[in-house]
Amino acid sequence: MRRSICYCEPKYAFAGRNGTWNFIYTPSNALPKGTRLKFDLLSKGREIDWQLPQTNMKSKSNLIWMALPDGKTIGAEKVATQSVVNPHFEFTLPLDVKAGESITISMGSPNPKDQEKNGNNAQTYVQRRRTFYLHIDLKGKGDYREFETFHLDIRGDDLTSIRVVTPSMVNKNERFDVIVRFEDAYGNLTNKAPENTLVELSYEQLRENISWKLFVPETGFIALPNLYFNEMGIYKIKLKNLSSGDEFLSPPIKCLSDHPKSMYWGTFHGEMELFDASENIETCLRHIRDDKTYQFYGVSPFENEKETPNEIWKMISTQIAEFNEEERFSNFLGFQWVGSPEKEGIRQIVYLKDNKPILQKKDTKYNSLKKIYKSHTPKEILSIPSFTMAKGVESNFSNFNPELEKVVEIYNSWGSSECLKKEGNPRPITSKSKKGYQETSKGSIREALNQNHRFGFVAGGYDDRGIYEGLYDSDQVQYTPGLTAILAASHTRDALIQAIHKYSCFATTGERMLIGIELAQQPMGSELSSQTKPGLLYSRHLTGYAIGTSNLTEVTLFRNGEVFKTFEPDGDTLEFAIDDTDLLEKISLKSPDTRPPFTYYYLRAIQEDGHIAWASPIWVDFVIEKAPATANRKKIKKD
Repeated sequence: MRRSICYCEPKYAFAGRNGTWNFIYTPSNALPKGTRLKFDLLSKGREIDWQLPQTNMKSKSNLIWMALPDGKTIGAEKVATQSVVNPHFEFTLPLDVKAGESITISMGSPNPKDQEKNGNNAQTYVQRRRTFYLHIDLKGKGDYREFETFHLDIRGDDLTSIRVVTPSMVNKNERFDVIVRFEDAYGNLTNKAPENTLVELSYEQLRENISWKLFVPETGFIALPNLYFNEMGIYKIKLKNLSSGDEFLSPPIKCLSDHPKSMYWGTFHGEMELFDASENIETCLRHIRDDKTYQFYGVSPFENEKETPNEIWKMISTQIAEFNEEERFSNFLGFQWVGSPEKEGIRQIVYLKDNKPILQKKDTKYNSLKKIYKSHTPKEILSIPSFTMAKGVESNFSNFNPELEKVVEIYNSWGSSECLKKEGNPRPITSKSKKGYQETSKGSIREALNQNHRFGFVAGGYDDRGIYEGLYDSDQVQYTPGLTAILAASHTRDALIQAIHKYSCFATTGERMLIGIELAQQPMGSELSSQTKPGLLYSRHLTGYAIGTSNLTEVTLFRNGEVFKTFEPDGDTLEFAIDDTDLLEKISLKSPDTRPPFTYYYLRAIQEDGHIAWASPIWVDFVIEKAPATANRKKIKKD
């Protein structure tokens, strides 16, 4: 049986490259005059997607047109559709097209010599067999029942950068692997480099300095096993393109002596701009694991049935369970729950086990945080307050649950909830118009800490769903997606959650900066007491560090929500040791409940490119041990 022929010229495109793309269709059956042909780019209109063409035939740039078998050309009309945001492009045949004759739909510049400047822009991400649809209506009445499919490969463009994926924390003489990724300007893997390009890999502070020469492999990446450091310190692996002279550095690597924990990067809340987790969870997880190189990830659709119907939730649950792999990639099933402003706010509910139901507000058993918390234990869920300072969806922590809410989201792409802008927030929640979200002090994380609510810091990523829907295309100020680092004993779900319960984590605005704080040699997240350490009444010895991916501009140690010490680093690394000799009794904050007065410290680092890291707090309780009653009675008798 004879079939229609559909093919593209050229057969592939480079990501983000301008050009003229030709889609050639040879029908197996005649197309009568008046036939309508509707071309669908399957583009969402985002900056990363395939550029939508325009239809004005007088234009000389980014045009879509059709060439007929007789050599004549016709223009297209934009056709709005109900199911998609962006239009289709419809052509009406002015003549009969016989079987075996070809018609060509072109997008780009009509001038063959003007492709780079005025052509049509390909999508900026790699995709094998990228699909385009041609819908056909033989009767010309708008009843499209048939369609044909075109496929075009999208490849990585010219080599622009080299990225090294390394562990952030290793032990002395402990062997580890690194992955070198050769990427184009959009972060795609590529092998498109001049022939015989060599890349030199080196790192310093070794007894015998290592220097390797690497070729750009066809796969676009290469794994290097069994590297190690034989001295403690801070390292960055350097890559130098010997053809261009460009140099690239890995994120910092901290080498310690027999440290019991490792550092794992990821996020519990965040959507990928490239892939929608609800539409294609499998592709999304592969992208997060392999391209983003996250080591843990939590899905976070909103609980309403419109966005997350049962069949979508079932599919997500299945893929989360299948992709979870110990010592490689830890996945968490979860969803976002939105309650009343101020009292409840937004929570990211993270399940600690697989195949759990989504808790929808329409169910009276789950229409309040109090009911959700009453029916679950810390072994079942983790609840993360997020976007707490956004007016209209804020949380004033009045329903704070210390058993379930072990961490709070201090930052996501739409801003930081650390404090108000006037209080020094470098990335406040704000919009240029009244339509978006503005900050409010009611959800301030500092204010919550001042009320003796204890939690660690995590960061969320990009989100355009639920309460965030429409912000991407609005004048809401958008920042970079955040990252969370967890210091855990092993790379498993249980170990990561155990670390979260000890507040052993920190947040960044997306760069793999390193930050940490200790008090009396106790790590970040510790809860100390003057009852067991009486010396804390008079002096508290604090040490810490901040290591940037670029030079640091400011590192601030906060005490009880106020600046205690500001350091001005010289370079990308700061280590400090400082004593707080103020009497604990005088500086402690009064707890609003029956707990003793307390003092807390946390650390924030800012680097020259604007990226930020926040170390989780350390707490000191002011408790004076009273003399036993029996001793008092003996003293009275003696007198």
